Amino acid sequence: MEIQAAQKHQSLSIARLIMQAMNYDCCRYFAGPDHTLDDFERVMTELVLSDNSQYSYLNTLVALDEDGGLCGACVSYDGARLHELRAAFIRAAKESFGRDFSGMDDETSAGELYIDSIAVPESCRGKGVATLLLKATIEKARDMGLPAVGLLVDTGNPKAEKLYSRLGFEYVGDNTWGGHPMKHLQYAI
Repeated sequence: MEIQAAQKHQSLSIARLIMQAMNYDCCRYFAGPDHTLDDFERVMTELVLSDNSQYSYLNTLVALDEDGGLCGACVSYDGARLHELRAAFIRAAKESFGRDFSGMDDETSAGELYIDSIAVPESCRGKGVATLLLKATIEKARDMGLPAVGLLVDTGNPKAEKLYSRLGFEYVGDNTWGGHPMKHLQYAI
């Protein structure tokens, strides 16, 4: 398994993994009742292709198997840049879905490299891919000089929370995202 910076040609696969990480109920919520998951996938792919979006390929590390196939993705960015990077999503949601998410609560803040999304396709699970991506992201935070790595984990996903805890992430507070109760976890550098 090799971890490397994402490339533009991987954008559709990365968008699909981000949607998997968000969970499809959240994707439907953002797209609204008049749009499909395919519509949301198109918007997410455009955001991954963008240079200045929270979902940009430039913010993404990918795991490649021995044949070069995509086996996971981790999207992370400096929490201090949340509003700047989120602007692309807010614009896209207004233009594509007629929905205004400009009042959305902040999921991160300055002082942490925020893991926005991490996902591993079913066919690659159980091989330590998420662990490798998380360790590489912790190294990314060190390289950026940030004091912590943060993420939100759905309270209904104890398996993911156990993985994060095993790697040293600790509970720092509660949050809500996409209508779901979440726990904010951090790894101190």
